[in-house]
Amino acid sequence: MDSVTRLGVVGCGLMGSGIAEAAARSGLDVRVVEATLDAVEAGRRRVTASLDTGVRRGKLSEEQQDQALARLSFTHDISDMADRQFVIEAVAENLDIKTDVLRALDKVVEEPAAILASNTSSIPIADLAAAIERPAQLIGMHFFNPVPVQQLVELIPALTTSQETVQRTRDFAQQLGKQAIQATDRAGFVVNALLVPYLLSAVRMVESGAAGPADIDRGMELGCAHPMGPLRLLDLIGLDTAKAIAESMYEEFKEPLYAPPALLRRMIAAGHLGRKSGRGFYVYDG
Repeated sequence: MDSVTRLGVVGCGLMGSGIAEAAARSGLDVRVVEATLDAVEAGRRRVTASLDTGVRRGKLSEEQQDQALARLSFTHDISDMADRQFVIEAVAENLDIKTDVLRALDKVVEEPAAILASNTSSIPIADLAAAIERPAQLIGMHFFNPVPVQQLVELIPALTTSQETVQRTRDFAQQLGKQAIQATDRAGFVVNALLVPYLLSAVRMVESGAAGPADIDRGMELGCAHPMGPLRLLDLIGLDTAKAIAESMYEEFKEPLYAPPALLRRMIAAGHLGRKSGRGFYVYDG
Protein backbone atom coordinates (compact mmCIF):
# COMPACT_ATOMS: atom_id res chain seq x y z
CA MET A 1 0.00 0.00 0.00
CA ASP A 2 1.34 3.44 -0.93
CA SER A 3 2.15 6.03 1.71
CA VAL A 4 -0.60 8.38 2.83
CA THR A 5 -0.50 11.71 0.99
CA ARG A 6 -3.98 13.14 1.78
CA LEU A 7 -4.86 13.39 5.46
CA GLY A 8 -8.07 14.66 7.02
CA VAL A 9 -8.30 15.94 10.60
CA VAL A 10 -11.64 16.58 12.27
CA GLY A 11 -11.31 19.07 15.10
CA CYS A 12 -8.65 21.76 15.44
CA GLY A 13 -8.36 22.22 19.17
CA LEU A 14 -5.22 21.46 21.13
CA MET A 15 -4.75 17.93 19.75
CA GLY A 16 -6.24 18.35 16.28
CA SER A 17 -4.13 21.40 15.52
CA GLY A 18 -1.01 19.56 16.69
CA ILE A 19 -1.77 16.54 14.50
CA ALA A 20 -2.45 18.79 11.51
CA GLU A 21 0.79 20.70 12.05
CA ALA A 22 2.91 17.56 12.46
CA ALA A 23 1.44 16.06 9.30
CA ALA A 24 1.92 19.23 7.24
CA ARG A 25 5.52 19.48 8.42
CA SER A 26 5.97 15.86 7.30
CA GLY A 27 4.93 16.72 3.74
CA LEU A 28 1.28 15.63 3.70
CA ASP A 29 -1.65 17.47 2.14
CA VAL A 30 -3.77 18.15 5.25
CA ARG A 31 -7.41 19.21 5.28
CA VAL A 32 -8.89 20.25 8.63
CA VAL A 33 -12.61 20.45 9.34
CA GLU A 34 -14.21 22.32 12.22
CA ALA A 35 -17.85 22.78 13.16
CA THR A 36 -18.17 26.51 12.42
CA LEU A 37 -16.39 29.28 10.53
CA ASP A 38 -15.32 30.84 13.83
CA ALA A 39 -13.82 27.52 14.95
CA VAL A 40 -12.07 27.21 11.58
CA GLU A 41 -10.39 30.60 12.04
CA ALA A 42 -9.46 29.81 15.65
CA GLY A 43 -7.89 26.54 14.49
CA ARG A 44 -5.97 28.27 11.71
CA ARG A 45 -4.61 30.80 14.21
CA ARG A 46 -3.62 28.01 16.60
CA VAL A 47 -1.59 26.16 13.94
CA THR A 48 0.00 29.37 12.65
CA ALA A 49 0.99 30.46 16.16
CA SER A 50 2.59 27.08 16.83
CA LEU A 51 4.59 27.27 13.60
CA ASP A 52 5.66 30.81 14.49
CA THR A 53 6.93 29.49 17.81
CA GLY A 54 8.87 26.78 16.00
CA VAL A 55 10.60 29.38 13.83
CA ARG A 56 11.32 31.61 16.82
CA ARG A 57 12.92 28.72 18.69
CA GLY A 58 14.97 27.63 15.70
CA LYS A 59 13.12 24.31 15.23
CA LEU A 60 12.23 25.08 11.62
CA SER A 61 13.09 27.69 9.01
CA GLU A 62 10.73 30.32 7.62
CA GLU A 63 10.78 28.40 4.32
CA GLN A 64 9.69 25.20 6.12
CA GLN A 65 6.96 27.17 7.87
CA ASP A 66 5.67 28.54 4.54
CA GLN A 67 5.72 25.05 3.02
CA ALA A 68 3.76 23.60 5.95
CA LEU A 69 1.14 26.36 5.76
CA ALA A 70 0.78 25.79 2.02
CA ARG A 71 -0.08 22.13 2.67
CA LEU A 72 -2.90 23.03 5.09
CA SER A 73 -6.49 23.81 4.16
CA PHE A 74 -9.46 24.44 6.44
CA THR A 75 -13.19 23.92 6.05
CA HIS A 76 -16.40 23.69 8.08
CA ASP A 77 -18.00 21.14 5.71
CA ILE A 78 -17.27 17.53 6.64
CA SER A 79 -18.09 16.41 3.09
CA ASP A 80 -14.75 17.97 2.11
CA MET A 81 -13.18 14.84 3.63
CA ALA A 82 -14.45 12.81 0.65
CA ASP A 83 -11.06 12.37 -1.06
CA ARG A 84 -8.97 11.71 2.06
CA GLN A 85 -6.99 8.46 2.37
CA PHE A 86 -6.73 8.65 6.16
CA VAL A 87 -8.91 10.67 8.55
CA ILE A 88 -8.25 11.29 12.25
CA GLU A 89 -11.03 12.58 14.48
CA ALA A 90 -9.75 14.74 17.33
CA VAL A 91 -12.99 16.12 18.76
CA ALA A 92 -14.07 16.28 22.41
CA GLU A 93 -13.52 13.21 24.59
CA ASN A 94 -17.19 12.27 24.51
CA LEU A 95 -18.60 9.01 23.14
CA ASP A 96 -21.69 10.56 21.55
CA ILE A 97 -19.75 13.36 19.83
CA LYS A 98 -17.09 11.00 18.49
CA THR A 99 -19.73 8.52 17.32
CA ASP A 100 -21.58 11.23 15.39
CA VAL A 101 -18.36 12.37 13.70
CA LEU A 102 -17.31 8.85 12.72
CA ARG A 103 -20.77 8.06 11.33
CA ALA A 104 -20.58 11.21 9.19
CA LEU A 105 -17.10 10.31 7.96
CA ASP A 106 -18.22 6.77 7.18
CA LYS A 107 -20.80 8.24 4.81
CA VAL A 108 -18.72 10.93 3.09
CA VAL A 109 -15.20 9.41 2.72
CA GLU A 110 -15.20 7.88 -0.75
CA GLU A 111 -11.84 6.05 -0.76
CA PRO A 112 -12.80 2.37 -0.19
CA ALA A 113 -9.54 1.60 1.64
CA ALA A 114 -9.51 4.79 3.72
CA ILE A 115 -8.67 4.38 7.40
CA LEU A 116 -10.66 6.19 10.07
CA ALA A 117 -8.75 6.80 13.30
CA SER A 118 -9.87 8.13 16.66
CA ASN A 119 -7.53 10.18 18.82
CA THR A 120 -9.46 9.11 21.92
CA SER A 121 -7.42 8.91 25.10
CA SER A 122 -9.75 6.54 26.93
CA ILE A 123 -12.91 5.47 25.05
CA PRO A 124 -12.88 1.80 23.97
CA ILE A 125 -12.51 1.56 20.19
CA ALA A 126 -15.07 -1.26 20.00
CA ASP A 127 -17.76 1.19 21.15
CA LEU A 128 -16.89 3.48 18.24
CA ALA A 129 -16.49 0.68 15.68
CA ALA A 130 -20.02 -0.56 16.39
CA ALA A 131 -21.40 2.71 14.99
CA ILE A 132 -19.92 2.52 11.48
CA GLU A 133 -20.17 0.35 8.36
CA ARG A 134 -16.42 -0.27 7.98
CA PRO A 135 -15.30 -1.38 11.45
CA ALA A 136 -12.29 -3.24 10.00
CA GLN A 137 -10.86 0.16 8.98
CA LEU A 138 -11.30 1.90 12.34
CA ILE A 139 -8.44 2.11 14.83
CA GLY A 140 -7.47 4.14 17.85
CA MET A 141 -4.49 6.44 17.27
CA HIS A 142 -3.73 8.26 20.51
CA PHE A 143 -1.27 11.14 20.13
CA PHE A 144 0.33 13.01 23.02
CA ASN A 145 0.48 16.74 23.68
CA PRO A 146 2.23 18.69 22.23
CA VAL A 147 1.93 16.53 19.12
CA PRO A 148 4.73 18.19 17.07
CA VAL A 149 7.17 17.44 19.92
CA GLN A 150 6.02 14.19 21.55
CA GLN A 151 7.26 11.08 19.76
CA LEU A 152 4.78 8.52 21.08
CA VAL A 153 1.57 7.29 19.45
CA GLU A 154 -0.55 4.52 20.95
CA LEU A 155 -2.23 2.24 18.39
CA ILE A 156 -5.40 0.57 19.65
CA PRO A 157 -7.10 -1.96 17.38
CA ALA A 158 -10.59 -3.17 18.28
CA LEU A 159 -11.50 -6.84 17.89
CA THR A 160 -12.97 -5.84 14.51
CA THR A 161 -9.88 -3.96 13.24
CA SER A 162 -8.06 -5.72 10.41
CA GLN A 163 -4.36 -6.50 10.56
CA GLU A 164 -3.92 -4.51 7.34
CA THR A 165 -5.35 -1.45 9.10
CA VAL A 166 -2.98 -1.93 12.03
CA GLN A 167 0.06 -2.20 9.76
CA ARG A 168 -0.93 0.73 7.56
CA THR A 169 -1.49 2.88 10.65
CA ARG A 170 1.88 1.86 12.06
CA ASP A 171 3.48 2.83 8.74
CA PHE A 172 1.61 6.14 8.79
CA ALA A 173 2.87 6.91 12.30
CA GLN A 174 6.38 6.32 11.00
CA GLN A 175 5.67 8.74 8.14
CA LEU A 176 4.96 11.38 10.79
CA GLY A 177 8.24 10.61 12.55
CA LYS A 178 6.44 9.00 15.52
CA GLN A 179 7.14 5.81 17.43
CA ALA A 180 4.15 3.55 17.91
CA ILE A 181 3.26 1.14 20.68
CA GLN A 182 0.26 -1.17 20.49
CA ALA A 183 -2.29 -1.43 23.28
CA THR A 184 -5.26 -3.67 24.01
CA ASP A 185 -8.65 -2.07 23.54
CA ARG A 186 -9.35 -1.24 27.16
CA ALA A 187 -10.12 2.15 28.71
CA GLY A 188 -6.89 4.03 29.40
CA PHE A 189 -4.78 1.87 27.05
CA VAL A 190 -1.15 1.77 28.29
CA VAL A 191 -0.06 5.26 29.26
CA ASN A 192 -3.22 6.59 30.92
CA ALA A 193 -3.83 3.32 32.75
CA LEU A 194 -0.54 3.97 34.55
CA LEU A 195 -0.58 7.77 34.56
CA VAL A 196 -4.12 8.66 35.68
CA PRO A 197 -4.01 6.97 39.12
CA TYR A 198 -0.72 8.80 39.77
CA LEU A 199 -2.22 12.17 38.79
CA LEU A 200 -5.34 11.61 40.85
CA SER A 201 -3.22 10.58 43.83
CA ALA A 202 -1.45 13.95 43.62
CA VAL A 203 -4.85 15.71 43.66
CA ARG A 204 -5.86 13.69 46.73
CA MET A 205 -2.61 14.70 48.42
CA VAL A 206 -3.44 18.37 47.91
CA GLU A 207 -7.04 17.74 48.98
CA SER A 208 -5.92 16.12 52.24
CA GLY A 209 -3.49 18.93 53.03
CA ALA A 210 -0.51 16.56 53.03
CA ALA A 211 1.49 18.91 50.76
CA GLY A 212 1.01 21.85 48.41
CA PRO A 213 1.13 21.67 44.59
CA ALA A 214 4.59 23.25 44.26
CA ASP A 215 6.15 20.89 46.79
CA ILE A 216 4.52 17.82 45.28
CA ASP A 217 5.71 18.78 41.81
CA ARG A 218 9.20 19.66 42.97
CA GLY A 219 9.43 16.36 44.81
CA MET A 220 8.62 14.32 41.71
CA GLU A 221 10.82 16.44 39.44
CA LEU A 222 13.89 16.39 41.69
CA GLY A 223 13.34 13.08 43.46
CA CYS A 224 12.19 10.95 40.52
CA ALA A 225 13.66 12.90 37.57
CA HIS A 226 10.22 13.56 36.08
CA PRO A 227 10.38 16.44 33.57
CA MET A 228 7.13 17.85 34.98
CA GLY A 229 5.33 17.27 38.26
CA PRO A 230 1.86 15.70 38.31
CA LEU A 231 -0.09 18.88 39.04
CA ARG A 232 1.64 20.94 36.37
CA LEU A 233 0.98 18.03 34.02
CA LEU A 234 -2.70 18.04 34.95
CA ASP A 235 -2.83 21.76 34.16
CA LEU A 236 -1.23 21.05 30.77
CA ILE A 237 -3.62 18.19 29.96
CA GLY A 238 -6.65 20.13 31.15
CA LEU A 239 -8.49 19.19 34.33
CA ASP A 240 -11.73 18.55 32.44
CA THR A 241 -9.95 16.25 29.99
CA ALA A 242 -8.28 14.35 32.83
CA LYS A 243 -11.64 13.96 34.56
CA ALA A 244 -13.23 12.58 31.38
CA ILE A 245 -10.43 10.03 31.01
CA ALA A 246 -10.69 9.01 34.65
CA GLU A 247 -14.47 8.61 34.43
CA SER A 248 -14.17 6.42 31.34
CA MET A 249 -11.67 4.19 33.13
CA TYR A 250 -13.76 4.07 36.31
CA GLU A 251 -16.87 3.18 34.29
CA GLU A 252 -15.11 0.14 32.83
CA PHE A 253 -13.17 -1.15 35.85
CA LYS A 254 -14.88 0.34 38.94
CA GLU A 255 -11.40 0.78 40.43
CA PRO A 256 -11.51 3.44 43.20
CA LEU A 257 -8.11 4.83 42.16
CA TYR A 258 -9.71 5.89 38.86
CA ALA A 259 -12.53 7.88 40.50
CA PRO A 260 -12.05 11.68 40.12
CA PRO A 261 -11.50 13.31 43.54
CA ALA A 262 -13.96 15.89 44.84
CA LEU A 263 -11.33 18.66 44.59
CA LEU A 264 -10.92 18.00 40.86
CA ARG A 265 -14.67 18.24 40.34
CA ARG A 266 -14.90 21.49 42.32
CA MET A 267 -12.06 23.09 40.39
CA ILE A 268 -13.72 22.20 37.07
CA ALA A 269 -17.04 23.61 38.28
CA ALA A 270 -15.21 26.85 39.11
CA GLY A 271 -13.76 27.00 35.59
CA HIS A 272 -10.20 26.29 36.78
CA LEU A 273 -9.27 23.95 33.93
CA GLY A 274 -5.51 24.51 33.82
CA ARG A 275 -3.43 26.35 31.26
CA LYS A 276 -6.25 26.72 28.75
CA SER A 277 -8.39 28.71 31.21
CA GLY A 278 -5.47 30.57 32.81
CA ARG A 279 -5.87 28.88 36.17
CA GLY A 280 -5.69 25.37 37.57
CA PHE A 281 -3.35 24.26 40.33
CA TYR A 282 -1.28 27.27 39.21
CA VAL A 283 -2.13 30.68 37.75
CA TYR A 284 -0.95 31.43 34.19
CA ASP A 285 -0.45 34.82 32.54
CA GLY A 286 -1.84 35.28 29.04
